[in-house]
Amino acid sequence: MTNRLETSQQERLNACSQTDKKTLVWVNTTYFAEGLPYMVVRILSSLYFTQLGVREAYLGYLNYLGLPWNIKFLWAPLIDAWFSKKRWQIGLQALFGILTFALAALSFIAGSATEGSDYLTVIAVVFILMAFVAATNDIAVDGFYMEAISTRAEQSLLSGYRVLSYRLAMVFARSGLVGVVAYATARLTNGSAYYSWSIAFAIAGVVLCALAGLHARILPKSKRINRVSAGSGDAAARAFDAFAQGFLSYLQQPRVGVILIFIVLYKLGDELLFSMVTPFLVRELGITTEQYAWLAGIVGAAGTIVGAMVGGWWIKRVGLRKALWPLTLLMNLNLWLYVWLSIAKPDPTTMWGISVIAAVHGAEQIAAGLGSAALLIFLLTTCAKDFRATHYAIGSAIMSIPGTLLGGLAGGFVERYGYTNLYIWAFIAAIPGMCLIPFVPIREEVV
Repeated sequence: MTNRLETSQQERLNACSQTDKKTLVWVNTTYFAEGLPYMVVRILSSLYFTQLGVREAYLGYLNYLGLPWNIKFLWAPLIDAWFSKKRWQIGLQALFGILTFALAALSFIAGSATEGSDYLTVIAVVFILMAFVAATNDIAVDGFYMEAISTRAEQSLLSGYRVLSYRLAMVFARSGLVGVVAYATARLTNGSAYYSWSIAFAIAGVVLCALAGLHARILPKSKRINRVSAGSGDAAARAFDAFAQGFLSYLQQPRVGVILIFIVLYKLGDELLFSMVTPFLVRELGITTEQYAWLAGIVGAAGTIVGAMVGGWWIKRVGLRKALWPLTLLMNLNLWLYVWLSIAKPDPTTMWGISVIAAVHGAEQIAAGLGSAALLIFLLTTCAKDFRATHYAIGSAIMSIPGTLLGGLAGGFVERYGYTNLYIWAFIAAIPGMCLIPFVPIREEVV
């Protein structure tokens, strides 16, 4: 009898262990599949068009590719209403892979054409489509995670894996795919940026399609499937009603006007700086594609992670109210490092020059991570328990929209006034947010 009980207990432990392993696999792969599309659209597009010689004003417009992420909460209820989150992610990831193959094909055709620039408008339209697909994929991935991992304890336990996988996607894009471009340009394509990027985009397309196929096999069945029956709009109506209630409740919290203005202004300086950081590094400072691969992919990613971890630790130690001022000052005073960098222009062909550039870039990424941790915790304190997901989606969207809109104009500003003045204005734009800190209601406990 004892042996049978021990055997049964061991079988349950083995099953639990196996389930945990399966869960870890799909959590890691789905968040990699969330991070990679974002990186292709928001980060690689800037380097791609920079290397193709597009002028700064148009490079600034690439910031508008972030708008689908800013407003994705508007169509999130539709993802809740139709089909399952599993089907949404599989379809969207496969579609993104197909669109990435289209980019590869268009880049190859442009490289063979007499005037490759004739294809840039079509390529830009494909990037716009990809932005909407990728932002919607974010909704599906996050929604599936919250449905499949139902308990708060499990969600907290796996949150580190989510962040790690997303960061690995960043490294894969910035270091891996950019490294492929550098290698192909030097050894395979006779210096053709079009052909080199065609190879990189083809690899990204293979990865996304492979992930879609993998998820079709390994994702567990959704515990909750919201389908709209033919001719019925009840589910969609209920989803939109729930969203409307969440939105109205967000606006009813005390001193909401001050809260909204603070959220809008808090990271505005940082957003302006990063809106043109790729063309600044590549064109103004003259770093090579190989240098960009490790500078943005390794140094940048590591700096962001360190900053977010240190910021979170400090807030936990002393509380948001005491931590907010020092974290905000560190985030914004570091903008002057880029002012100095734009004036000094260290030579990236020397060890000293590239080391200084890497140190400044890493320090700014750490500072940005500190500020992001502070704003994240603040946003969570504004979320009511019954509408936490909706309130956070609204707050994070409001936070991002001003930076996206102003970032779209940054390229034209650089053409007229230069990078130094852009970075000085970035610091000036950060001052109103700092001035609001004494007047913002801060709740130490996340409700």
